[in-house]
Amino acid sequence: MNFVAPDFMPVLPEIFVLTMACLVLVVDVFLEQQQRHITYGLAQVTLLATALLLLLTFARVPVTTMFGHYIKDAMGDLLKFCICLAAAAVFLYSRDYLRQRDLFKGEYFVLGLFGVLGMMIMVSAHSLLSVYLGLELLSLSLYALVAVDRDSPVGCEAAMKYFVLGSLASGMLLYGISMVYGATGSVDLQVIADVIAKQGTSNLVLVFGLVFLVVGLAFKLGAVPFHMWLPDIYQGAPTSVTLYIGSAPKLAAFALLMRVLVDGLGAFQNDWQQMLIILAVLSMALGNLVAIAQTNIKRMLAYSTISHVGFLLLGILAGTPEGYSASMFYAIVYVLMAVGAFGVILLLSRTGFEAENIDDFKGLNDRSPWLAFIMMVVMMSMAGIPFMAGFYAKWVVLQAVINIGFVWLALVGVVFSVVGAFYYLRVVKCIYFDKPEQSESISISRDVEIVISANGLLLIILGLYPTALMTWCSTALLN
Repeated sequence: MNFVAPDFMPVLPEIFVLTMACLVLVVDVFLEQQQRHITYGLAQVTLLATALLLLLTFARVPVTTMFGHYIKDAMGDLLKFCICLAAAAVFLYSRDYLRQRDLFKGEYFVLGLFGVLGMMIMVSAHSLLSVYLGLELLSLSLYALVAVDRDSPVGCEAAMKYFVLGSLASGMLLYGISMVYGATGSVDLQVIADVIAKQGTSNLVLVFGLVFLVVGLAFKLGAVPFHMWLPDIYQGAPTSVTLYIGSAPKLAAFALLMRVLVDGLGAFQNDWQQMLIILAVLSMALGNLVAIAQTNIKRMLAYSTISHVGFLLLGILAGTPEGYSASMFYAIVYVLMAVGAFGVILLLSRTGFEAENIDDFKGLNDRSPWLAFIMMVVMMSMAGIPFMAGFYAKWVVLQAVINIGFVWLALVGVVFSVVGAFYYLRVVKCIYFDKPEQSESISISRDVEIVISANGLLLIILGLYPTALMTWCSTALLN
């Protein structure tokens, strides 16, 4: 039998990230602590160069390689481009925070790069094997990142919780994969779809496999009732790590749902649609209601994430191209909002002080009017206030649900969106109407100021003119 080497060109961005991550790891070993900025610089160059490489090699038509385990298409390239930019912003916002806490070490950036590699593999997975490989690479990086501050008992406890519950979810996912493989004889998503088309959807083993897959994916997303890890991890991890966990991985999770449920198990749409409806309603309800009672802003944003996951699922369960593109748009806008929110929290934190409580934002307008404005824009966008990107994201998702006749589900979304506006606007009230409890000035480096400003202004621009990004999402999903 002749061995035919796979085409490595479509995998070039992943190969580049892997090579650079290994290079950063080796270089960091020989650096003194005062030279650690070299590690940071190499990590940033890796992410920005990868983003540029993705644009230069943007897929016009889908290409499958690596013996069917990898697919390069427009959806994957767009999501990977956003992941690289989000990770670059995370590293930039985290730089001073890590320095102030003696955590400015190579491990953070190396693990971050390997996490990005895991996300990229998840986004381009064309088989259940590569799905699991990418997911575990990301998960193992995140477990270690949560415990990066080894002197913090809260951080170590959060890492242990994450590891134990994450292992349980991985086991569920793997069990589901084994059932699907047993029923179809393949892990290739296209082959699985073809086999199901011939056999029909009456195979009980496949149905059970689908259930385990949805459970595993729901845990990784943080959907109710598989959300128990998320608030504790958000609160317990260092804020720079919370920023990483709460941003780019959501894009990879969206891609995972699309690859597994839509591409591989699309014939079971009626089955997974019912499951996603339950997950979406529970996530929107519990996420918004419990967030109201939170005084810790990281924990509040954790429950906010759970509610946003509910909205994200609405677009996918619609099962239409409009729903998928709406959900993709929502995922990108959510990452932009999360990076902005946690970025401001990082900038308010200083040596020996964590800006973790909502009261820490009191009178922010007196201390830094521009940062106060950015945080207000982020909170209003998360709340779905008109003329903000978050409003349009929710609008198109609800529209997709209405178009398939689920008006009641859209009404549920609207009701809980109104409920959620309360705790977002409470933060805005603290920023503008309460007296400051601290008088320390907030110093921000020029590069961070430029990026955080662009971060906030993008939410306004996408709210006023969402057509470009929405069209890009729709076009990417059609290819």
